[in-house]
Amino acid sequence: MFVEERKSFILEKIEQEERVDVIQLSKLMEVSESTIRRDLRELENANLLKRTHGGAVSNKIAVKQNVNVEPSFIEKEIQAQAEKKAIAKKAAELVKNGDTILLDSGTTTFYVLQELKAFSHLTVVTNAVISTAYLDHHPGIEIIFLGGTFRSSTQSMVGMFTELCLSRIRVDKCFIATNGVDHQIGLTTPNMAEAEIKRKMIACAREVILVTDSSKFGKSSFAKFADLADIDICITDTGIHEEDRKNLVDNGITIIDAEPDRNG
Repeated sequence: MFVEERKSFILEKIEQEERVDVIQLSKLMEVSESTIRRDLRELENANLLKRTHGGAVSNKIAVKQNVNVEPSFIEKEIQAQAEKKAIAKKAAELVKNGDTILLDSGTTTFYVLQELKAFSHLTVVTNAVISTAYLDHHPGIEIIFLGGTFRSSTQSMVGMFTELCLSRIRVDKCFIATNGVDHQIGLTTPNMAEAEIKRKMIACAREVILVTDSSKFGKSSFAKFADLADIDICITDTGIHEEDRKNLVDNGITIIDAEPDRNG
């Protein structure tokens, strides 16, 4: 398949499905993943799509600004990418071989998952619906998917069965995401079912690590799931305001700064 044929195929696919995946495109067109990434880069330069980690999304996707309106996984994926990647790298530095870790659903924790490829012996528990292709060459990483009710907007599992699974486990570290961080209200998310899962995750972890970009500070949403004092460590980008930094420290939280790579 010639380059223009590949690009036409990619654009047609993204028009139909709103997003494309490098691994899937590579298999469909029988070319290398590096070739697909090059095609996506050229299409992005032509302003025909927006690249994401592992693929690309349609330019038609609008980013929602209301914190109480829950954006889809795809919409969140194109926001603050450099910050999320930097946060994920710092998160991986806290992990050591032999750990049992719990990953909340979300785009920041999805980037954390990518960083786990460097490890040879981990147990990863998650309610995120992810492709096993991302870790298919890492036999030392055991992934345990939590059952429950599927929420397509966040690509996550929630509900009674998810809560039951979480009540039966104990993990070393939990990486939790949030839609809002307010020093008085605490941590919030737009959906009550998601909030309950986050509460259960925090309860079963020996160490709770909040992974969030600085844009979430000073915001609050519908459903509260934790107080700031419930968090042990916060990994955020260097755009965090000094007042927000002080509020975290006052609540006994260790802050880890992640410097975004604007050239990546």
